[in-house]
Amino acid sequence: MADYDVIVIGGGPGGYVCAIRCAQLGLKTACVEGRETLGGTCLNVGCIPSKALLHASHSLHEAQENFARMGLKGKAPSVDWGQMLAYKDDVIAQNTKGIEFLFKKNKVDWIRGWAKIPAAGTVLVGEETHTARHVVIATGSEPATLPGVEIDEKVVVSSTGALALPKVPRRLAVIGAGVIGLELGSVYARLGSEVTVIEYLDHVTPGMDGEISKVLQRTLKKQGLNFVLGAAVEKVEAKKTKATVHYKLRKDDSAHSLEADVVLVATGRRPYTSGLGLEALGVAMSKRGQIETTNWQTSVPGIWAIGDVIDGPMLAHKAEDEGVAVAERIAGQAGHVNYDVIPGVIYTSPEVASVGKTEEALKAEGRAYKVGKFSFMGNGRAKAMFAGEGFVKILADKQTDRILGVHIIGPSAGELIHEACVAMEFGAAAEDLARTCHAHPTLSEAVREAALACGDGAIHA
Repeated sequence: MADYDVIVIGGGPGGYVCAIRCAQLGLKTACVEGRETLGGTCLNVGCIPSKALLHASHSLHEAQENFARMGLKGKAPSVDWGQMLAYKDDVIAQNTKGIEFLFKKNKVDWIRGWAKIPAAGTVLVGEETHTARHVVIATGSEPATLPGVEIDEKVVVSSTGALALPKVPRRLAVIGAGVIGLELGSVYARLGSEVTVIEYLDHVTPGMDGEISKVLQRTLKKQGLNFVLGAAVEKVEAKKTKATVHYKLRKDDSAHSLEADVVLVATGRRPYTSGLGLEALGVAMSKRGQIETTNWQTSVPGIWAIGDVIDGPMLAHKAEDEGVAVAERIAGQAGHVNYDVIPGVIYTSPEVASVGKTEEALKAEGRAYKVGKFSFMGNGRAKAMFAGEGFVKILADKQTDRILGVHIIGPSAGELIHEACVAMEFGAAAEDLARTCHAHPTLSEAVREAALACGDGAIHA
């Protein structure tokens, strides 16, 4: 008889959620995690610590720029970087300890160490062998880099190193204008760094709605971030206290260089499957290093995979949904994930959030659609918060009015997007949102006004 019904490998958002859901469904469950704390990249060196620094640096910006305008007079606060990092570490500790508590509450065994799968149904951790009817791989991802760019986590850093620099750099070069690069670039720009973002494409935030992308870049530029677009980084020369980034502009192949005290490599992430023994097992892999799955089942019976190691956006909440779905399938239920309604958020200021189709995608499909937009400048609550920059944009089917996509740049966009997610899960039309009463004064009224704009027109525009 197997030791467990399910062994989950990886204690990140996908893994720990899967383990807890398995236990809730009556399955004897263990989770293998080699870090000293649970929570994976997200809680330890990703989502949570970066949001702590974003919150702290945004609070500094508010004190410097807006307090006096509201009659809050006094000397602007100075930055104690050591204390800010201590605050960040405390936030991490609270969250990771919370996961450990949830494991105990749900009777999930935490097997400490790094796992290998010598055979289906068998997991080797150190010298100990454990058996299970089902094994779920949820080992996440690691930072990717470029040829000619070696990360030392001192001068040339990944997002992990950028969250624990010994001091705020005077000059920061960011390679990559995606979510990680823009969020951490924003943090250090607010703290006084001269930030330059170098991006291979001719626009920021690849895959985002084009109009939102342009507004975000323009807004961040006003906040002090410099952008070099259409630039191919060839190498980074690192010394003890500084580095030089060498790049060529794609439009004319001209060579350029940029000196910085720290270089942040934010060129995406890649699946982390090292040491699992998947090749010897015969687990099918894609050319991009992802585990190939059908309904989260790998090519080897009894072995499942979720999260960043499989196809799809590398998002913690996507991994969580997959973890729940796999647990329910193992328990004989009908686990399901709606990949068309997975929101994405960038926690800059203003925030950016989106769900569903972009205009570019709809045009490529040849689908007839209509657009409803509303600016936060027409929203009373936003203006009271000095947050009138940005807008809500709803894309709806031209014939049926069904909501196809929602894109927001503005205050609390990451919270506002979920009204759209719920509406889309139920197949709602823009008119359904427009006819739903929204409390006044709230930021969410901007979503309703954008929905109204899909019909006869917004009231406050």
